[in-house]
Amino acid sequence: MHVAGPATMRLSSLLALLRPALPLILGLSLGCSLSLLRVSWIQGEGEDPCVEAVGEPGVPHNPDSRTGLDQSDEDFKPRIVPYYRDPNKPYKKVLRTRYIQTELGSRERLLVAVLTSRATLSTLAVAVNRTVAHHFPRLLYFTGQQGARTPAGMQVVSHGDERPAWLMSETLRHLHTHFGADYDWFFIMQDDTYVQAPRLAALAGHLSINQDLYLGRAEEFIGAGEQARYCHGGFGYLLSRSLLLRLRPHLDGCRGDILSARPDEWLGRCLIDSLGIGCVSQHQGQQYRSFELAKNRDPEKEGSSAFLSAFAVHPVSEGTLMYRLHKRFSALELERAYSEIEQLQAQIQNLTVLTPEGEAGLSWPIGLPAPFTPHSRFEVLGWDYFTEQHTFSCADGSPKCPLQGASRADVGDAVETALEQLNRRYQPRLRFQKQRLLNGYRRFDPARGMEYTLDLLLEAVTQRGHRRALARRVSLLRPLSRVEILPMPYVTEATRVQLVLPLPVAEAAAALAFLEAFAASVLEPREHALLTLLLVYGPRDGGRGAPDPFLGVKAAAAELERRHPGTRLAWLAVRAEAPSQVRLMDVVSKKHPVDTLFFLTTVWTRPGPEVLNRCRMNAISGWQAFFPVHFQEFNPALAPQRSPAGPPGAGPDPPSPPGADPSRGAPVGGRFDRQASAEGCFYNADYLAARARLAGELAGQEEEEALEGLEVMDVFLRFSGLHLFRAVEPGLVQKFSLRDCSPRLSEELYHRCRLSNLEGLGGRAQLAMALFEQEQANST
Repeated sequence: MHVAGPATMRLSSLLALLRPALPLILGLSLGCSLSLLRVSWIQGEGEDPCVEAVGEPGVPHNPDSRTGLDQSDEDFKPRIVPYYRDPNKPYKKVLRTRYIQTELGSRERLLVAVLTSRATLSTLAVAVNRTVAHHFPRLLYFTGQQGARTPAGMQVVSHGDERPAWLMSETLRHLHTHFGADYDWFFIMQDDTYVQAPRLAALAGHLSINQDLYLGRAEEFIGAGEQARYCHGGFGYLLSRSLLLRLRPHLDGCRGDILSARPDEWLGRCLIDSLGIGCVSQHQGQQYRSFELAKNRDPEKEGSSAFLSAFAVHPVSEGTLMYRLHKRFSALELERAYSEIEQLQAQIQNLTVLTPEGEAGLSWPIGLPAPFTPHSRFEVLGWDYFTEQHTFSCADGSPKCPLQGASRADVGDAVETALEQLNRRYQPRLRFQKQRLLNGYRRFDPARGMEYTLDLLLEAVTQRGHRRALARRVSLLRPLSRVEILPMPYVTEATRVQLVLPLPVAEAAAALAFLEAFAASVLEPREHALLTLLLVYGPRDGGRGAPDPFLGVKAAAAELERRHPGTRLAWLAVRAEAPSQVRLMDVVSKKHPVDTLFFLTTVWTRPGPEVLNRCRMNAISGWQAFFPVHFQEFNPALAPQRSPAGPPGAGPDPPSPPGADPSRGAPVGGRFDRQASAEGCFYNADYLAARARLAGELAGQEEEEALEGLEVMDVFLRFSGLHLFRAVEPGLVQKFSLRDCSPRLSEELYHRCRLSNLEGLGGRAQLAMALFEQEQANST
């Protein structure tokens, strides 16, 4: 038996205290050792390229030093270069590009140039434009001499000379000057060539852009070697951007030195002589396939593999043959697309068994998103009921209205598709014939598309001729196709808005509140907008000895000009017995330039900065006119005041009109007045064009009668080719007021005016409550 001494006991107790910390101590030791070892390795490999060595002045740095040290004993120190701007130099504002694509240096993929002539511009070139223009970002037509009339929708460039070499040289020069920095590939073709546009675009997408490439159908020069080849112009050829940039300095020399009657041969010799680059038919595994169409050959009967896989077909002698080729290739692409869809659906169905949901998770149709699942009763998508003649979901709220226009065509197409699919599935055993549509339902699912449920009364005919009537329910889906961005002209919020306020004598008193609101929302924030008051006098108003009914309005306008220096509120005086909106707009239009942006308003409208900006963005010159739908409050005597939650879909609280009586408290309920079209945003040039077309179609007494029954929106709708944008505007909130419905108005305008007044009284529940209270009061 051994007995431990005091020293041993103290050591044991110390080890017992340090035992929990031993792993930490060992880890720190090991980490420090590895760090020191790594530092030695880094010093042995060389200097850090991100650190600049600072040595003694006059001692050169040795870049080949393996230790990363200078001849001096100074240590390496990083040097931080601070940003410094000379305060004596003027500050230069950085200008951003209009599009982010320009700032990033991105380019479009493919530009197509078509070589045509004056004789074939209106025939073959038009056929090319109709078959392939919608597939490419830009399509240009180059000709030597241009005809008197240029076909609509085509961008034609005329060089003024029909010589082949000159035409090709000037075409390449034009492409380099105007589009050399915007496109990666340039495809040059003749107008007697049919191009399979989707395949050509896919080919350009598979090729690398950082190379000099001259790709097409390679042909040998007469008497030259096999290496000297040019691309046949009849089948088209691709030029890379880098090759076009290198070729540009040699165009003048080639035009003077090379004589050739064919532009494609001239280009091939120029590329070989100046750059040593010849035509190739295959590159990076991509083969340029073409097909030479024999004379009088029917495209519908052509089934060779060379034809079916061709990028280009040549020659095409007439426009009808171009359209027949396009029909044939479109059918082939459609069959290929359907075949791929069936294969993908089969793969999805096979893989669904392996998913956790199994076959229960398979949606119909296969491969499309499942129907929208509502999370509350407010998200349930309703079905619209229809028959072959009527629909029971009308835009104006009517319980029943005729099925016509695009809706009727949509229903007819759905019924025909259902019958076609039934016959395809059950033939030859059964053949179905439609007798009538019993019931129809449709709804729009934002996740899938338009869904249909049809109850059809069919007559089934067997192979032996037996007939029997059957009622069957079918379901169809018109899926959402590829979402595309519509090209829209560029607009800016810096455009000046010219507000036009027609002011009859009856509304002169309300104009004072409008002017105060205009000063608060437009003049004080210094919005880029002007106001023109159109004072409409009656036949007996403002005559000799009679007081001026607009005296207060003129004084208020002068006061605003005094309070806001530099502001001028113009006013025009018009005398008319029953002025129409179009006649009043004619007077104002003559007083302003054609590029003026008008905002036609009313005395009850309160336009603010947001409304003016939406006017600038939605009214596009030569493209679109904007007529907002204002929010009309109900009669406060019938509709109780509600909490300020705003009109439906308006988001925040609706702005009360500046200048209104604040004692009215919270805003009452209301609705967007679709019957009113007094507000509108449009350019003067567009209005003048529509007005000229109206005068051309309606002359004399017929025009005078038409002007009495038209508003400005009707003029754009009937006599203009512009897009008419009609949308709710939550920023336009009007207090309750009864419109003056003049009996001189046309029947349609008078009906719309009366309907607007009646619908503006209150909601159905509020009107019902008012009638109920009135009946209760009468009964007692």
